[in-house]
Amino acid sequence: MISVDDSTLKAFLEEDVGSGDVTSMIVEPCIIDACIVCKEGAVIAGIEEVSRIFRLVNCNVTYSVADGSEVKAHTTIMRINGDARSILAVERTVLNLMMRLSGIATYTRRLVSMVKSVNPSVMVAATRKTAPGLRILDKKAVVLGGGYMHRLGLYDMVLIKDNHITLIGSVKDAIRRARSIHGSKYTIEVEVKNLQQAIEAVLEGADTIMLDNLSSSETEQIIKELRSRGLRERVKVEVSGRIDESNIMEYARLDVDYISVGKITHSVRAVDMSLEVND
Repeated sequence: MISVDDSTLKAFLEEDVGSGDVTSMIVEPCIIDACIVCKEGAVIAGIEEVSRIFRLVNCNVTYSVADGSEVKAHTTIMRINGDARSILAVERTVLNLMMRLSGIATYTRRLVSMVKSVNPSVMVAATRKTAPGLRILDKKAVVLGGGYMHRLGLYDMVLIKDNHITLIGSVKDAIRRARSIHGSKYTIEVEVKNLQQAIEAVLEGADTIMLDNLSSSETEQIIKELRSRGLRERVKVEVSGRIDESNIMEYARLDVDYISVGKITHSVRAVDMSLEVND
């Protein structure tokens, strides 16, 4: 499973702590016990990173649930023992991180469960609509929720979008240029807006077509036409654009391979958690 190195976690802390936690200086140095409580039902993500952050400030950590576990409300997910000032200094950083990542994992799990109930072969995918600096962790949370991370960045696959096609002139020429530059090194996916572009992309050898911002009925008609021409089995089909829990089932019932949902990461609802010092 992907993760980040300690230098990244230290940078998270430095952003908040800066030259020092001037408030917690009023607390006498002492060793305390504390815990992190999840106040609502959720899929937990961020255990690994939060544990490492606490260890960076010389605190001992034990946890009763693993990343990817589904918990009920008011579950204690982690216990911490260490210097009071250290625990207080990292409190907000660790909560912010775990609340965000658990929110992503929880929403992903909800969508995956919905989709799998009608079409077990469809994968729910994330997009690159992530918080700058948190891409790897956001994508990791998607995987912990049962989703597909898709590409991590601009460097690991070719995804020809509408602006590329506008600048080059056609789907066919865009695919040919990608093949001439990269050969077979990268998977090629093409965003298409209509049946003509979809057919052109498949005939030119695209690995995946993305039917973007099309209604479920428009999507269904294009897939039916590809099938009738013997082209459907030659390509993977991804659907994307304005898809969420309100309409994802419409697309899940179709003959698609991936449903990508930007909302998973660009509109995260953080899970409610708190760090509580034991009496």
